[in-house]
Amino acid sequence: MSVEQKAAGKEEEGKLQKGIAEFYDESSGIWENIWGDHMHHGFYDPDSTVSVSDHRAAQIRMIQESLRFASLLSENPSKWPKSIVDVGCGIGGSSRYLAKKFGATSVGITLSPVQAQRANSLAAAQGLADKVSFEVADALKQPFPDGKFDLVWSMESGEHMPDKAKFVGELARVAAPGGTIIIVTWCHRDLGPDEQSLLPWEQDLLKKICDSYYLPAWCSTSDYVKLLESLSLQDIKSADWSPFVAPFWPAVIRTALTWNGLTSLLRSGLKTIKGASAMPLMIKGYKKDLIKFSIITCRKPE
Repeated sequence: MSVEQKAAGKEEEGKLQKGIAEFYDESSGIWENIWGDHMHHGFYDPDSTVSVSDHRAAQIRMIQESLRFASLLSENPSKWPKSIVDVGCGIGGSSRYLAKKFGATSVGITLSPVQAQRANSLAAAQGLADKVSFEVADALKQPFPDGKFDLVWSMESGEHMPDKAKFVGELARVAAPGGTIIIVTWCHRDLGPDEQSLLPWEQDLLKKICDSYYLPAWCSTSDYVKLLESLSLQDIKSADWSPFVAPFWPAVIRTALTWNGLTSLLRSGLKTIKGASAMPLMIKGYKKDLIKFSIITCRKPE
């Protein structure tokens, strides 16, 4: 790669990071106002009828089911993680929940100064300031020493990472020996054995979503698994949880169309409005089996 190409790549990455930070600076307040402090999908029973009041409970279930999938719901406290990093922490919902559940210390990182400030305020209000902290940092260059955390948690942040290999490498670097890595993220479908790329219409749909949510190129679940394998991580497991999150985007659209949702959207800014307009595209991607809601977990060797 030439010097010019490297410079162009860094400039593009800088623009992406600025867009992500501004998008969440704008939109986090409206999300918290309507949906609470967990900025991620909920976990639902497939084909169930879901009431509006169930959505916040479903977001807690997403955390619980992710821990269960990674075999972290032990009754033995000695097996609980003591130190946690929340990579792409939003306003800190996961960090605070995990710190309370395990009696652990947790640090969250985000590109959004607004999110970090709000997350710290909520931690202080809940009496968790001595256990949980949040800072502005780049997930691709985490400000932590090697082997620091028993649990490395990434709940729906991987889709924002422009360099998936560097992202996974950083998750593995900061994980302690024997530590667990949990990645819950949006992926595109795995390619078939005779496919070199997604179909043109699939690429077009994902590009429209990328433009609205400040996402770089997508990858597949199998791409993540290969990256983890290349780092000699152990107990690698993955699953497609798309059926369990199906009610989520229709519910977000319904809440956006309430009076509170509409007035909040209009106050929030153009980036948030643009993101809201792309919600039907996410539903289409799921229905067409193009978008996969994936969980990938593994363990760092002792």
